[in-house]
Amino acid sequence: MMGLFSKSKDWTDEDFRRARLNMVNNQIVGRDVKNPEVIEAMERIPRHLFVEENQRREAYDDNPLPIGYGQTISQPYVVASMTEHLIPSKDKTVLEIGTGSGYQTAVLAELFACIDTVEFVEQLSKSARILLDRMGYTNITYHVGDGLVIPGPDIKFDAIIVTAAPETFPQTLAERLNPGGRLIIPVGGSVQDLELVSKDPKGGVSFKTLYPVRFVPLRSD
Repeated sequence: MMGLFSKSKDWTDEDFRRARLNMVNNQIVGRDVKNPEVIEAMERIPRHLFVEENQRREAYDDNPLPIGYGQTISQPYVVASMTEHLIPSKDKTVLEIGTGSGYQTAVLAELFACIDTVEFVEQLSKSARILLDRMGYTNITYHVGDGLVIPGPDIKFDAIIVTAAPETFPQTLAERLNPGGRLIIPVGGSVQDLELVSKDPKGGVSFKTLYPVRFVPLRSD
């Protein structure tokens, strides 16, 4: 897969592979992520392709990186942890609010049946789609605009992941979950927490605060 793309100067595919495995062993397995399918997806997906070429040597470091337009690609651990909390399955649908670079989208595409992903910045959506199409993903539907209203309130999902932070939790998002579904979202302004929202089979909603995070603000109309 990586042979289709240009590499950073003096780094080979094997260099990137080793850096990626080191990332998984130290940042993912070395912490509290245990889902083997999430771990395998993080081992497979070349994160360095989702950042600017001059930053590719830092792609597997334990931190977010800028991707332009005031947005970032999330820290690898946070990507893995958020995905694991959704309890991914090949028979589930997922809504992603904040396509960004497309890296989280690729992780979801490996683990869910189909993905609707929404990005406010049109150029980021276009760039992510070009890369993800070249990588062979066919189970992704792309949208540009306000993720709080796209692709529509009547469309329900088994899982929802939000990769930018509203100051308060948007209650309408819980209404877009199927019974038994899960939603993960950072919430807050200067101080943020990652919140896990679960809907029981009868439609009741519960909240659990997971850990402090730092995301860019959620943009909406």
